[in-house]
Amino acid sequence: MDLLDLDSVAAFVADWDGPLDLLVNNAGVMALPQLTLTDRGWETQFATNHLGHFALTTGLHGALAAASDGARIVSVSSTGHLRSPVHFDDIHFAQREYDAWQAYGQSKTANVLLAVEATRRWADDGIVANALMPGGIMTNLQRHVSQDVLDGWDKAQREGTVVFKTTEQGAATTLVAAVAPEFATGGHYLEDCVEAPTVADDATGVRAGVRAYALDPGNAQRLWEVSEEHLAQRPDAD
Repeated sequence: MDLLDLDSVAAFVADWDGPLDLLVNNAGVMALPQLTLTDRGWETQFATNHLGHFALTTGLHGALAAASDGARIVSVSSTGHLRSPVHFDDIHFAQREYDAWQAYGQSKTANVLLAVEATRRWADDGIVANALMPGGIMTNLQRHVSQDVLDGWDKAQREGTVVFKTTEQGAATTLVAAVAPEFATGGHYLEDCVEAPTVADDATGVRAGVRAYALDPGNAQRLWEVSEEHLAQRPDAD
């Protein structure tokens, strides 16, 4: 399945058979160096990291609701969300200057908001969702990151100011969000296997925690509605 190809997502959903107990939305792209738009005019990081997952998640609602003991959705976000809220007035950088990390941050905020709104809408169906920051993990996610940035991360790791996790360590917080009973109500944001503190939207120098805008119910509801409008567009729509 290719999250950037909504036909691919639809085909996966159509082929799914039976109930689904757990959905982990973990795929993504990071820091594309230039503004890249899909055939629908969507910025690629937002399209892949959020809209593809939104289409998959909503498409599998019936299967999730059919789980006998309830179902959980896990949205893998990032501390990158600290860099940017969702800019509803210009999601796809039509008016503002493109910034790779702002675009990534916006998409990661969207991951958290998806968990918030899915829980609100679907808790009565036995479906809840949590979001998390897995930690810094070197994988092929960083394939678009410039060598200067990678060198800076390597230097910071040697100096002990940044600690990267193994893939197993990174997966741990995902598993906690997925199965731990203390997060069974949904709508939580986790870091290092515990619930992260909420930090003010205007706080500077923040490197951990979850911004208030990423948990805001109004933002979550608006994003859901905007996402539905996006998915209703034809590829050749203006």
